[in-house]
Amino acid sequence: MNDEAGPGGAAETDAADPALVDAATLPGVPDEFQRLWTPHRMAYIQAGPEVLRTDCPFCEAPRKSDEDGLIVFRGRTAYALLNLFPYNSGHLLVCPYRHIATYDQATDEEVAEIGALTQQGMRVLRQVSRCDGFNIGMNQGHVAGAGVDEHLHQHIVPRWASDANFFPIIAKTKALPQLLGDVRRAVADAWNA
Repeated sequence: MNDEAGPGGAAETDAADPALVDAATLPGVPDEFQRLWTPHRMAYIQAGPEVLRTDCPFCEAPRKSDEDGLIVFRGRTAYALLNLFPYNSGHLLVCPYRHIATYDQATDEEVAEIGALTQQGMRVLRQVSRCDGFNIGMNQGHVAGAGVDEHLHQHIVPRWASDANFFPIIAKTKALPQLLGDVRRAVADAWNA
């Protein structure tokens, strides 16, 4: 191995040896911070905000495979899917198939199925994630905080006694310990079990 420092300051290897670099020789100062890797967020970053302006994600999701649409259950008038940008792992959404904006526009059948899917979603999340509680709600209209205000959707956010920490308050960051695909598979498998 060549012991001379290369242009980056790290010792370079000859062509015959695999490139092994001690982390201590890399740029930067070692610190005590833990790194949270959230690769699923790249879909949001790369797509940009125009995605939500061109296509309704809740009309598009049922046209995709369950895996690609993050769907965990398809009902007759409504379905349940994982939130692509979750507050917590297991954050579910319940949506009618029809493109309606507010709860008062839903039919009696849609209201009943949204309610039944919400209850089943709570049962499944308790079983799969052992959560301690839930935030459940609908934001009706842009001024009320709806990210997608044209298509009705109800949030089911699992909560744990220890899930609140300084990240959301100081850094506007949520730590999500599971990948969306893994969560979708666990919730979908437990839905009808």
